[in-house]
Amino acid sequence: MISSEIDIDIRFSETDAMGVVWHGNYLKFFEDGREAFGRKFGLEYLDIHAKGFVTPIVKSEIDHKAPVYYGQVIKVITKYVPTKSAKIQFEYEVINVTTGQVCATGKTMQVFLDRDSRELELISPDFYKEWKAQYDI
Repeated sequence: MISSEIDIDIRFSETDAMGVVWHGNYLKFFEDGREAFGRKFGLEYLDIHAKGFVTPIVKSEIDHKAPVYYGQVIKVITKYVPTKSAKIQFEYEVINVTTGQVCATGKTMQVFLDRDSRELELISPDFYKEWKAQYDI
């Protein structure tokens, strides 16, 4: 399984009235993880867009396990999940670097849409097949 990691400093604006990272921010952290993955493995959103596709998220899951507070640091580990379907799946582990605790886990699923018509692609685009072959996925 191929994966990437990114460290994120928790900002005050990411916390709620209790001083805990607001639960909705974890989807942003997953996005940061996907962008880091794309940079590392050549699967960036702008590249996908240039090939004529967009990849909206159609499913997301988050399991919250421990709090994270302002001033702490998290590590987002993003793992690519192979599939034969025309979709991109990732699993995430968010670790509080400050405490060493796993604070969240999650998954996302993206599909391919034609950039212009917004029609669903039922077969993986050629560039995606080539990308998967490059990493023997």
